[in-house]
Amino acid sequence: MNIKTTPLEGLLEIYPKVWKDSRGYFFESYRNDWLADHGMDIQWMQENQSFSKAGTVRGLHFQRAPFAQAKLVRVISGRVLDVAVDLRKGSKTFGSYFAIELDAELHNMLLIPEGFAHGFSALEDSVFTYKCSNVYNKESEGGVLWNDPDLGIDWEVKHPILSEKDLELPTLREFIERYGEL
Repeated sequence: MNIKTTPLEGLLEIYPKVWKDSRGYFFESYRNDWLADHGMDIQWMQENQSFSKAGTVRGLHFQRAPFAQAKLVRVISGRVLDVAVDLRKGSKTFGSYFAIELDAELHNMLLIPEGFAHGFSALEDSVFTYKCSNVYNKESEGGVLWNDPDLGIDWEVKHPILSEKDLELPTLREFIERYGEL
């Protein structure tokens, strides 16, 4: 297992060791001690899976306390550009984002702590899965507009497929005016 830190504190890139042979491959997709060795003691409460057609953009979403969620994300098939935006109260990197390509061939993952907005764009048809440290709660959900010019995220898709909900999210400035920080 290779775990790399990112410029955003607590956000970790994870590359599992994959054993391949003539039958296929095997890898451990999760072990609690990996995260514990990096100061993360997370109990997973829910796991979700989605299928997204190439060009789909989902996000940027989060859950407010007391239903805030850390997430461990990866793709089962396909490739996505995964994005996390730091919205943590008092964070030195508040309003900054980190993007990484998650690829089913690499089996790489991203650990996203509580206090981040999260989203992804499907670079090809993709099955996406993520563990959550808390259960979903409709009243606690929120988000930031995917194409906020202040964030300047290049989602690497020409004609994004979006939900109505995601089109109506506030910009980062509007989020700060309404809520401050997470």
